[in-house]
Amino acid sequence: MLEKQIEASVCDYAKERGLLVYKFTSPNRMAVPDRMFVRRDGVIFFIEFKRENMKPTPAQDREHNRLRGHMINVFVVDDVTTGKWVIDTFGRVNADT
Repeated sequence: MLEKQIEASVCDYAKERGLLVYKFTSPNRMAVPDRMFVRRDGVIFFIEFKRENMKPTPAQDREHNRLRGHMINVFVVDDVTTGKWVIDTFGRVNADT
């Protein structure tokens, strides 16, 4: 499955569950995660979408680790099932994040 198909399915799933979903870009910083998800309680997490069996680039890994160093959850998703699991697990307001 293509990255854009995985991304679209997971984002639609998240929106159906009440999360805000933003395409995330940063003009001054390359390799930021693809999407930002905002829960109703204000908690934010990011997902980097990849085509099946693909991995983040070294620059993306560095940026993900930079965010994680500030206690921000960043997930790498390469299939719809994993993406839905992230939404179900971390997208709930009562989730333990």
